[in-house]
Amino acid sequence: MKGSETSAPAFSWDDWYQSVGGRTISIAEVDNILYQIKEYQYPKFKGEVNPQQTFFQNAAAASEAIKQKAFALGADEVGVAEIEPSDIYKGREIKEKYAIVVGQKMLWRNFQQVPSHNSAVECLRIYFSLGEVVIQLADYIRSLGYACTVEHPIGDSDVLHIPLALKAGFGELGRHGSIIHPKMGPLFRLGSVITDMPLAIDHPIDAGIAAFCDNCKACRIYCPANAIPDERSVEAGKDHLGNYRYKVDTGKCFPYFAKHNYCSACLPVCVYHHKEWAKDFDGYKTKLFPVVDMQEAPQPTDPDVPKHWYPKIKRDAV
Repeated sequence: MKGSETSAPAFSWDDWYQSVGGRTISIAEVDNILYQIKEYQYPKFKGEVNPQQTFFQNAAAASEAIKQKAFALGADEVGVAEIEPSDIYKGREIKEKYAIVVGQKMLWRNFQQVPSHNSAVECLRIYFSLGEVVIQLADYIRSLGYACTVEHPIGDSDVLHIPLALKAGFGELGRHGSIIHPKMGPLFRLGSVITDMPLAIDHPIDAGIAAFCDNCKACRIYCPANAIPDERSVEAGKDHLGNYRYKVDTGKCFPYFAKHNYCSACLPVCVYHHKEWAKDFDGYKTKLFPVVDMQEAPQPTDPDVPKHWYPKIKRDAV
């Protein structure tokens, strides 16, 4: 199956960094985690498939077994979606039918100030932790006699995690362009394992989050780059619930992201569900609203590379 002509192309990280003068953030812990992902996790993406298949009573039973294993490995959410061409990056091709989407939440205590050293390290920590979950889940699926492919939460994936997660019932797309989960809020990351193992699929949910985002503008107000829109974009098309999407101005977002500790300010400032998702139950003293370090935003950049559609929001505004 090939990505559709209207699919987004894979994000060209090197070209985007080059457009802002290169990578200038230097955080030893982040560099170490990236090294561990590349050197320790990447070689474990593939494995032998057990020639003796385990058969389940039905696809629902198979999905339940996979979900129980994912939770046991440390997932905070897991769902199954059938892959469509629009879920595959433009120019990419896969042979698998189903995506097992896995989510893991980040620690709220590390987002008390954003952008910050702690928030940057936490993002990478969860990429590694979630990477371990999907790698081990893939090993489990192979032990059952089914081939599968790891789609790591960070790296050169062939599938788009967010559309698949929406179809798998993870929540709804927020104004800031990330998924808001009914219980985890927006502070989590996604990875997937794709396979032809017969599975029962999950479905999109309507938890009233889209309506909440239409009335709340916290992420727009506290976006240091002023890259989050006031209105939904008809040009961006509709999500799985039929709502026109909010589209962030990547040309304004990325330069700030690339210069200020990988930003992420739009996620912890979200006030969905009275921030029940943000409470820390491990004894750490935390606030329910972070300190946002609003530095002057760099000039927008729009590298001449294949890229997803985004509006150039308020480019003429002071």
